[in-house]
Amino acid sequence: MNPALRYGPAVSETQTAPEEHPGLQRPLAVVLLLVAGVMSLPVAAYFSDDEGSENWILPFALVGAALVGAVIGGLLPGLAGRHAGRGRGMWVGALVGVGMLVIGTIVFFLLISG
Repeated sequence: MNPALRYGPAVSETQTAPEEHPGLQRPLAVVLLLVAGVMSLPVAAYFSDDEGSENWILPFALVGAALVGAVIGGLLPGLAGRHAGRGRGMWVGALVGVGMLVIGTIVFFLLISG
C-alpha cells in the first residue's frame, strides 16, 4: 500500500482553505466609511462642544474616524486587497477612514452651506 494514501492526502504549506471572495468587501467598507466620515464631525462636535473644549472637535473626529476605519478594516479585510490579513486590513481601514473624514467634512460643509 502507498504510504501517502494510508493516512489521507498530505496538505502542503502552500495549500490553504478557500478564502471568501472579497469582491463586495471593498465597496461595502468604502460606503460604511463614507457614512462614518460624514457623521464623525457632527458626533465629535456633539460630545466636545463645551466651553474651552471646542478646539478638540477635529482631533476627536480624526481619532474616531481612524478607530472606526480600523474596526471596519479588520472586519472586512478585503478593503486592503484580496490576500490581505486582518492587521493590514485594519491599517488600510484606518487610513481610508481618515480619508473619508476629509471627504465627509467637505460634503457636510457643502450641504450646510446651501
